[in-house]
Amino acid sequence: MVLWFTGTAMIAMWFTFRDPAIDHRFVIVGALIPEVVSAFSAQASFTHNLFIPIVLMGVLMLLTIGRRQIRRKGIAIPIGMFWHLIFDGAWANASLFWWPLGSVFGKGTPVAVGERGFGIMLLLELLGLFLCGWFWLLAGLNDRDRRQRFLRAGRLDRDVTERGSED
Repeated sequence: MVLWFTGTAMIAMWFTFRDPAIDHRFVIVGALIPEVVSAFSAQASFTHNLFIPIVLMGVLMLLTIGRRQIRRKGIAIPIGMFWHLIFDGAWANASLFWWPLGSVFGKGTPVAVGERGFGIMLLLELLGLFLCGWFWLLAGLNDRDRRQRFLRAGRLDRDVTERGSED
């Protein structure tokens, strides 16, 4: 479910942070990591709980003290992982979501996306495609220079983000 998690993460970033400097490509990577890890297991992935992105963010913050550029890029990955947890409905499985506080990890717990039928997954992917298109328009990515900036650095045009906050 690439489009669903990409689209939801980008729209969520737009309406919550609207940060032109964060590397949105890394947010997308973070949003897709739990899916990729889960693809190799029939059970829920260890990436479908709060513990992993919190630890990753904490380690990242400690390792990047005084290195703002690296921190700004790296912090986008756990942010993307948090978006994945929200839009995957991982919170609906309390024992997995709160691991290691909730229970023993993954004991036969199916992955949230894997519980959905093909029709629902197709619908979510189509909605994701729509959300990606909406983000494209909001971020002004139809403009060649803005698109190149996004593809090269993951950044949004400050003029677009500031204009968007006034709407």
